[in-house]
Amino acid sequence: MGSKKARRAWAGASAAVVVAVVAATGANGTAQARTPDGARWLTTSTQKPAPGVQVRTMTLRNAAAAPSWTVTVQAPATSRLTGAGTWAEVGSKSWADTTARRLTASGFRPRVAAVRWPDYSDTPHGVMGLRVRVGSYATQAAAQRAAGSIAAAGFHTTVTWTGYDADEPAAGEAVHVAVIDPRSFTGSVRATHDGRVAQRETTSSVAAKLRSLVAVNGGFFVTADSEGVQGTQSGLGAYGGRLESLSAGARAALVLQDGGRHDRVADVTTTVTVRSGRATYPVQGVNRVPGTVQDCGRPGASPSDLPWQDVTCHESDELVLLTPEFGAALPTGAGTQAVIDAAGRVVSVGVRGGSVPAHGAVLQGIGAAGDWLTAHARPGHPLAITKDIRDTTGRRIALGPHDSIVSAAPTLVKGGRISIDAATEGVVDPADLSFGYSWANVRQPRTMAGIDARGRLLLVTVDGRQKGGSAGFTLAEGAAFMRSLGAVQALNLDGGGSTAMAVDGRLVNVPSDATGERAVGDTVQVLPSPHH
Repeated sequence: MGSKKARRAWAGASAAVVVAVVAATGANGTAQARTPDGARWLTTSTQKPAPGVQVRTMTLRNAAAAPSWTVTVQAPATSRLTGAGTWAEVGSKSWADTTARRLTASGFRPRVAAVRWPDYSDTPHGVMGLRVRVGSYATQAAAQRAAGSIAAAGFHTTVTWTGYDADEPAAGEAVHVAVIDPRSFTGSVRATHDGRVAQRETTSSVAAKLRSLVAVNGGFFVTADSEGVQGTQSGLGAYGGRLESLSAGARAALVLQDGGRHDRVADVTTTVTVRSGRATYPVQGVNRVPGTVQDCGRPGASPSDLPWQDVTCHESDELVLLTPEFGAALPTGAGTQAVIDAAGRVVSVGVRGGSVPAHGAVLQGIGAAGDWLTAHARPGHPLAITKDIRDTTGRRIALGPHDSIVSAAPTLVKGGRISIDAATEGVVDPADLSFGYSWANVRQPRTMAGIDARGRLLLVTVDGRQKGGSAGFTLAEGAAFMRSLGAVQALNLDGGGSTAMAVDGRLVNVPSDATGERAVGDTVQVLPSPHH
């Protein structure tokens, strides 16, 4: 199962089983199936919380899988973004050969394996690099002891569970699939931050509060004070027809229109402009701290104006809009602030701080943007703010009161084909193998969304980081799974410890954080009709 050809055959067999079982399983029923080689089997149970809503629970096992603990010797690397020294899971052939010789001379028995690029649409193909490992251990403690000995000999080590490797079969995967058919479902689907942008709540607690039928976690969000205000989105977020966060470059978004009657996945960008008379200035942020840009992707950001997952960029000159939904004390610091009333007229101009008026807005500017605001924001005079949301084809997305958007990365399926633009959306870097390797190429908990050919919305979670249990998916495995369900469009939502699905207000998956279900920034909720 180590070759690329074998992996593709395995994925194809699994997909066939998924489709066969889904087709054969009735409401609240169970079914089992086995792949042609007999190694992989699948069990499903199905619930129907409401007409047009179906939730399938799938448990996949592979009797041929034999994961173990091992010691990975890491390769020295340099971050392309910061120039700082770091470490990578794979390295060049010359590094691998030299490292293997040194390990052998030190009394260890290394094994060297080529790691291939997944089938991303915008990265090289073939061998990514070589991986050097030592030993196979039954317990983590034994691997840690071996790692200590190898490190003492002058190597940089990490302890690894091989069940998360893309080039080995997964021993187990626990998957939940919700299918919402807009032709028969009379309720609605919407994204929500549940009242305040600057807050974090668990998916299941919001679901219970809203009495939703199904819920999953949504897009990427700020998780630390050093990155901004916790709970705020680090990409595009729109709720109830209101734009509450700007895109981080052209990244994948789930667009839920007409309460989920018309859904699609698209790479989306946002443009906001403020005008005073004939003078205009671009707004680079909505509901975030001026100068701090989580996931980068905004013009003028340093060290990059391209999207970079989990990287905090900075701006010295930018205008930020804060809305009443921000729901927290306004950021303070150098710069200028203009408070605007419901009619769009400037109420006051001064130092940054305070709170957003209930029916108004606040503009905060730093650097040249602060100077522009000082010069053009005059009490009693209007400031006009225009907002434009478009996909990469140039098609404008007009937001109505029943429309919402959640954004993450990357795209997984496009036009009915697997199409993972991992480099373009900033989750891997072909020029820096230390960046995004584990995030994208190692099995992790994932939350995904897609649309099938019948226009049905697919909301999917896979549990991960459970040694001996559910391993999770790589991005490529997630894309293959979504395609096996019939998705013609799909994207990766926030995952890892954020991955959660609730059915009838109760958590049904097993989150990976040791502390339990993680409080997140926004969620996607499938809500019953008012007469349900």
